[in-house]
Amino acid sequence: MKLLIIYRKIGEIQMSKVDRRIAKSQEAIKNAVTELMSEKNFDDITIQDIADRANVNRGTIYLHYTDKYDLLDKMIEEHINNLRELCRSASEMTFQEGNYVWFEYFERHYLFFSTMLASKGAPSFRSRFLDLVIEEYKAEVDITKGKNGGFHEDVILQFFGSAIVGVVEWWFKNGMPLPARVIAEQTGALLDRNLE
Repeated sequence: MKLLIIYRKIGEIQMSKVDRRIAKSQEAIKNAVTELMSEKNFDDITIQDIADRANVNRGTIYLHYTDKYDLLDKMIEEHINNLRELCRSASEMTFQEGNYVWFEYFERHYLFFSTMLASKGAPSFRSRFLDLVIEEYKAEVDITKGKNGGFHEDVILQFFGSAIVGVVEWWFKNGMPLPARVIAEQTGALLDRNLE
């Protein structure tokens, strides 16, 4: 019986080592794609380029992804889902606090977001990002009262969503000239002012 427990523990240790190696390889692959996209057009990037940059073989990439488009889609989906989860965890916060959670995430993943928003190879990212922002702010918009009374809900949501995405693009394009806390407070205050 003790031997069986030991074998189980060894199996769990080996499994966790494999999981860490897989996670490490996937992270290297994702970083490689992002770095390469900051240097050249996505259409010009090959699986071999990604493998060379990530220091893995091509088979490792194909083990996890169908092709480079599948890889890019999964990277985008991962970040969109992370942002969505951050919204859920920040639902009880003020706009400024909730925005700070987002801007801190953007700051930690600067290369990914700055590359995706600037890249001609990933135009769908901006659209998906805008859709997420609109989806998350929809609950905050009340067109029955206050300054927004009488406005069409879609116009207000497009306005706020485009403002947030535009500020994020500006922030990255200009090398994040303001700390995440300041940009979050200021965008939060602007949103609060327009939602009252």
